[in-house]
Amino acid sequence: MVQSLWNKETASDLPQGLEQLVYRSNLIGSDRSVCNWGGGNTSMKTIEKDFRGREVEVMWVKGSGSDLATMKAQNFTGLRLEDIRPLIERDEMPDEEMVAYLAHCMIDSKHPRASIETLLHAFLPFKHVDHTHPDAIISLCCADNGKQIAEKIYGNRFVWVPYVRPGFTLSKMIAEGVKNNPNAELVLMEKHGLVVWGDTAEESYEKTISIINEAEQYIGSIVEEEKVFGGQKFDSLSPEDRKKVLAQVMPVIRGAVSDEKKMLLTYDDTEDVLQFVNSSDAPQLSQIGAACPDHLVHTKRTPLFIDWNPQTEDITSLIEKVKTGIESFKAGYKAYFERNKNEGDQISEAAPRVILIPGIGMVNTGKNVAMSNVSGALYHRAIAIMKGSTTLGSFVSLNENESYNVEYWPLELYKLSLAPAESEFSRQVAFVTGGAGGIGSETCRQFVEEGAHVVIADLNIEGAEKVAVEINEKYGERRAIAVKMDVTSEEAVQAAFEQTALTYGGVDIIVNNAGLATSSPFDETSLKEWNLNMNVLGTGYFLVAREAFKQMKTQGVGGNMVFIGSKNSVYAGKNAAAYSSVKAMETHLARCIAAEGGAFGIRVNSVLPDAVLQGSAIWGSSWREERAAAYGIHPDQLEEHYRKRTTLLVNIYPKDIAQSILFFASSKSDRTTGCMLTVDGGVPAAFTR
Repeated sequence: MVQSLWNKETASDLPQGLEQLVYRSNLIGSDRSVCNWGGGNTSMKTIEKDFRGREVEVMWVKGSGSDLATMKAQNFTGLRLEDIRPLIERDEMPDEEMVAYLAHCMIDSKHPRASIETLLHAFLPFKHVDHTHPDAIISLCCADNGKQIAEKIYGNRFVWVPYVRPGFTLSKMIAEGVKNNPNAELVLMEKHGLVVWGDTAEESYEKTISIINEAEQYIGSIVEEEKVFGGQKFDSLSPEDRKKVLAQVMPVIRGAVSDEKKMLLTYDDTEDVLQFVNSSDAPQLSQIGAACPDHLVHTKRTPLFIDWNPQTEDITSLIEKVKTGIESFKAGYKAYFERNKNEGDQISEAAPRVILIPGIGMVNTGKNVAMSNVSGALYHRAIAIMKGSTTLGSFVSLNENESYNVEYWPLELYKLSLAPAESEFSRQVAFVTGGAGGIGSETCRQFVEEGAHVVIADLNIEGAEKVAVEINEKYGERRAIAVKMDVTSEEAVQAAFEQTALTYGGVDIIVNNAGLATSSPFDETSLKEWNLNMNVLGTGYFLVAREAFKQMKTQGVGGNMVFIGSKNSVYAGKNAAAYSSVKAMETHLARCIAAEGGAFGIRVNSVLPDAVLQGSAIWGSSWREERAAAYGIHPDQLEEHYRKRTTLLVNIYPKDIAQSILFFASSKSDRTTGCMLTVDGGVPAAFTR
């Protein structure tokens, strides 16, 4: 049952008016079983003063492109009701004309465009109106016998409106239906949702909750769990085995869905998802169509269902079925577009947004993790609705042409146009070793600033988590994850890339940056010191690059590697034989990988910094004292010493190295591989020749 979240004390402390509408809207949106992400709308009619100080009747309504759960006062639009009400006398009004007309009714031109369903709210003679998409209600509205069931639940208290796409016609039908039924307390919109109203914000909200719970109670009284979706056909793999399989399959999926634009992946193996994918009816039921028009833009009309038996088939079979399934889905989607397209339509990405795998769960795709999660969240709602509809009768959906017209409806696509423009590294995943350090953390920040998602890999997990928290608080949930990784451990490196695949679907960029440094005269260099440098800076770089190379090959969409070498990669540093030797090896390893990687679109380049003291764990160790001793100066004089030896008379900072890394990883250098870029202020001894 849906719980009422209304808090009388909190509500009473709010100013009367728009703030109470915000509060009510946030409560409605906070429960996704009540209202879809980005869907639904709320309104309030009140008296405001216009720019001349005159009192006018105004309706505040949700602005297009907002989400009820998070929207604030600035996301609502105020419209003059005296300008809108006469529209109900019209017989019809095209969408374009309606949008243009409503723009003239706004009390402030800076307000967002009004909701698609503004007239629905305006034509109803109630102070507060709420339109939502509750699972239980859409279960009724998507059941072939839904109207008859509604009569059992609500008697004569409801108005049933046949499916019509939102706009003028639907709004007028609802208003007339309510006017003609003096007992009406709610409107049920076929294949769409619920409308209720009240004299106060609290009354409208509580009516939404109580109406939903009446439907939930009825469905709950007749559902037989063992018979849901035709009963269970497959058993789920264990949680550990699901992750092992997904870690191998998700890069395959990512490559297959990223031939037009790269996509990020998330997976979901919660109980309701597993109940559905493991059921007898899921292969057929999932292909009937979307459960709600609001779903279409984010889930497409149908998901891809992989016909795989988790008990008798192996992962090789699954990978092959995933590849062929995605190709078949894309071909089918393009044919669907061609059959239904209208003049001027531009096809969206043809790849599936929802992929269902028996025994495993659901994989979702999107241009970023947030949108991938939206697709998954909406399909959770679809599963709940199909469960309810098939309990009541049979699940029905929109026909193909109407589904297409909703998916490519200009008023729906307008919402997507409100999203920020994509940046250089949007849709890409960057894996940065030594991510908690000065260069590493700054590189992570700059990648995220330019649209990337980042994996902050470091032995110092506390430091990595601190950077991840900082990034996620600023840029949004899961834009960064922290992974504890010892670059010298093959198992740890492999585990880190498995976690990357499970979190984002794969990797596009690696920055081999983890490091240390030691300084000793050559004849005093111990085998332990030599091996330490070789293990971390040589073997570590090799292991990270090798696992990334494997994942990039599996994806088949190219990739970038940037190795952080050193001035010492080309200059024989005094008292640093072990460090200098392995730094030279790093850059040559990078060139070797570049020679092999070109055939797969994998570019590998090296950045050679010098004396980046700021934020560096290396320079916070004994290395500072050792280098100062090698130059015969005090440690506090090092920065000035390094500045004066450069031809440009500058110090080098983490941001300088990060900018060079981003250059090599970007489209600006997409014709460059096997290259070394020195960022040292100009040390003549390190000029390449």
